[in-house]
Amino acid sequence: MSATPYTAHIDRFAATHLPPPELQPEYHFDLPELQFPERLNCAAELLDRHVAKGRGERLCLQAQGVRWTYAELQAQANRIANVLTTQMGLVPGNRVLLCAPNNPMMVASWFAVVKAGGIAVAAMPLLRAKELGTIIEIAQVSHALCDAALLAEVQAAQAANPRLQAVRYFNGSGLPAEQALEPLMAQASPHFDTVQTAATDTCLLGFTSGTTGVPKATMHFHRDVMAVCACWPRHVLRAEPDDVFIGSPPLAFTFGLGGQVLFPMAIGASMALLEKAGPVQLVDGIEQFGATVVFTAPTSYRVMAQQGERLRQTRLRKCVSAGEALNASTRALWKDATGIEIIDGIGSTEMLHIFISHREDEARPGATGRAVPGYRAKVVDAQGQEVPAGTVGKLAVQGPTGCRYLNDSRQTQYVHAGWNLTGDAYVMDADGYFIYQARTDDMIISSGYNIAAPEVEDALLAHAAVAECAVIGLPDSERGQIVKAFVVLRPGFAADADMVKTLQDFVKSTVAPYKYPRAVDFVGQLPRTATGKLQRFRLHSPA
Repeated sequence: MSATPYTAHIDRFAATHLPPPELQPEYHFDLPELQFPERLNCAAELLDRHVAKGRGERLCLQAQGVRWTYAELQAQANRIANVLTTQMGLVPGNRVLLCAPNNPMMVASWFAVVKAGGIAVAAMPLLRAKELGTIIEIAQVSHALCDAALLAEVQAAQAANPRLQAVRYFNGSGLPAEQALEPLMAQASPHFDTVQTAATDTCLLGFTSGTTGVPKATMHFHRDVMAVCACWPRHVLRAEPDDVFIGSPPLAFTFGLGGQVLFPMAIGASMALLEKAGPVQLVDGIEQFGATVVFTAPTSYRVMAQQGERLRQTRLRKCVSAGEALNASTRALWKDATGIEIIDGIGSTEMLHIFISHREDEARPGATGRAVPGYRAKVVDAQGQEVPAGTVGKLAVQGPTGCRYLNDSRQTQYVHAGWNLTGDAYVMDADGYFIYQARTDDMIISSGYNIAAPEVEDALLAHAAVAECAVIGLPDSERGQIVKAFVVLRPGFAADADMVKTLQDFVKSTVAPYKYPRAVDFVGQLPRTATGKLQRFRLHSPA
């Protein structure tokens, strides 16, 4: 190793805005597969490697009307990389906004940016110009590739953020031809020499999904991408090269990027992409593309369970849940409907992907699982001291990945004494299984009792009238807080006072009576992010 760490980045913005080493977590590379060379480009490992080893004709990607092999995806990514570097002026280290639904050109563009040594900054397709402008400003974005359907929003953001200089769109017609990507791709070479980046060069900025209402940019290296491919997928998911991955999370979120792109390509498997992936479309996609591995949120599993018999006729064999807590009732409902045990897991944008999970044969009702090989986890008190088994505390995690906020003072809120504090309250049992309680800021303290919102939600979901629900603590002068439930009823059930009492009595008979919701509001839907995560903070707003 040289005294000055190697880097391929000419634009040094990312390196100069990393948190200082003393504010970063400790990293651990205990597994043999986590020993990375100084020079590493994750696009070369995930894509170029398969072609170089003679696997270029393997199916890589499917979508409506599209079937690309690994060689075809490589050629598309290479053409875009050539356009970026020769036509759009990209140099290694530049940040590139990627804004599109989950479609083939979004994947090709992501690989093009990374192959060219750039930093991918993927944005959710539902974002508007103002929100895109925030991302552009924080990440100092200079280039953008977007779906034609989103060009107007990107251009509006560009008008307010002149540092975004070069914009090209794809998948469109009837728009300004001079901004179209495909004509330039047609003239570009399908060959490109992937930049030999450093393992510790940043390759993506993941923006937090906004469950707290305030997004942050998380910085991930090339080695981080390969580390998450080496840990949870290999030791827990255990998929095979002939598997077909499908899911609902946008690729702009690391849960979606990992589950639908990185993990299948790490083993030479294939992905099926859906631009719209609600429960109905997801079931259709599983049938159409012969999907065997699905990634989605608990809410989606509850709806999809109604198609249990139909799903039993498909090739589906592995189901992964993350993004929010998986209630025991949802796990049981899905197992009864499909015969498949859900693989639960907790990850975070800060850690890139899942770090606590379980294999299907080790699942325990109510437990998320154990620390994934390559990671270590513990439950600590407010002073950071580990608490005994069976005690509620804060989840603390270390591993080969960790929180690095881009130029953000909130780094000190997530990292303490070398540990990542995820903001989740957990209990660890004597066997090392971690049992989710709540977000640490969502623990309800009522008359001196600690009440975990997910436990009350799980009790409510067991009632036949309840389709969805969410629980928060409501300030109360007498008790400090009371439990308040927001309930979406199934069709045919009346939202009236009798139903309130029915649900309250049902919860009292299911869990300790002091945990029952003293206030119940019936709502048409719950506020969620595009990945299906509940935005609990919005339930606290009077609006």
